[in-house]
Amino acid sequence: MNIHEYQAKALLKSFGAPVAEGVAIFSADEAEAAAKSLPGPLYVVKSQIHAGGRGKGKFKELGPDAKGGVRLAFSIEEAKAHAKEMLGNTLVTAQTGPAGKQVNRLYIEDGADIDRELYLSLLVDRSVGKIAFVVSTEGGMDIEAVAHDTPEKIVTVAIDPEAGVTAADLAKLTSALKLEGEAKADGEKLFPILYKAFVEKDMSLLEINPLIVMKNGRVRVLDAKVSFDGNALFRHDDIKALRDETEEDAKEIEASKWDLAYVALDGNIGCMVNGAGLAMATMDIIKLYGKEPANFCDVGGGAGKEKVAAAFKIITADPKVEGILVNIFGGIMKCDVIAEGVVAAVQEVGLKVPLVVRLEGTNVELGKKILNESGLAITAADDLDDAAKKIVAAING
Repeated sequence: MNIHEYQAKALLKSFGAPVAEGVAIFSADEAEAAAKSLPGPLYVVKSQIHAGGRGKGKFKELGPDAKGGVRLAFSIEEAKAHAKEMLGNTLVTAQTGPAGKQVNRLYIEDGADIDRELYLSLLVDRSVGKIAFVVSTEGGMDIEAVAHDTPEKIVTVAIDPEAGVTAADLAKLTSALKLEGEAKADGEKLFPILYKAFVEKDMSLLEINPLIVMKNGRVRVLDAKVSFDGNALFRHDDIKALRDETEEDAKEIEASKWDLAYVALDGNIGCMVNGAGLAMATMDIIKLYGKEPANFCDVGGGAGKEKVAAAFKIITADPKVEGILVNIFGGIMKCDVIAEGVVAAVQEVGLKVPLVVRLEGTNVELGKKILNESGLAITAADDLDDAAKKIVAAING
């Protein structure tokens, strides 16, 4: 689960991280009061969407010459003007894709005198099985270019989970970021705070870009991007309360209510499979035969009739779907349960696109019998290769 920058900063501040004063607003009418509550005279007006690259982004409605999604304001009136122009419009960045995201929230923040911009993130480094800091002196909007062109400027420091952030780790981090004096002392306080927040809140990513050294020599968190492990949210009601469903795909929201592993994709063949590995293989073979999957959908090993029907309805609700491939291997999952769920869903929502079903495993004959006797236009397949060929041919036909 992702949260907005202003929410991430509030969370990090609660752990003791240094952040600027700021106010989140949801309408242009709130901009004046928000700016007046800050020290000024420089204000930063930031679009709040779940995507990076906001500063270089462009608003669809404002033309190519308009300013991006992060703007400086040198007066309260200018902050108000920015807010009026940005709210409600669609911001397109390198991470949103061409569709962009509508800006429904802004964060008006007190400005800072920046001397240096650094990069810092924490993530789970699966190559060593530890949480790791990833840092660079080359912070700012082009960190991806740094990673591609000069990877030697990025330093990784893995943290021993039993020892936590040690003095040796701090020495590596402050050296890598070339921190000295007060900035070094601030860093030595900040890094353990960030590690503590990451662990206690079950984060999967904490990215600060940039982490700045100000002209007064102090360190400040200037931006913050935080993602959480969805499997651990049951432990964090405070984090769940931060969820902004307007930033998520409606199909994925509905899928989460049924505990379905569902990810919307850009293709035209809907997939319903049990097991992540089988789902990946199914998507691969669809691509092999020249089409693209419209989703990743794993109903799991123990799904019942209702859960299968819910998954089918979510897939059919996607207007991009021109055909559906159901590929089930019955181990714990029984093929007759899948068949009953598919039939129930089709009877409820109708079938407007080709449907190919491949069943194998427990109660496979009973499952096939249910499908064959349903009276529905369902095409049976003998194996995965046969299923992929048939759904692609049906769409092409």
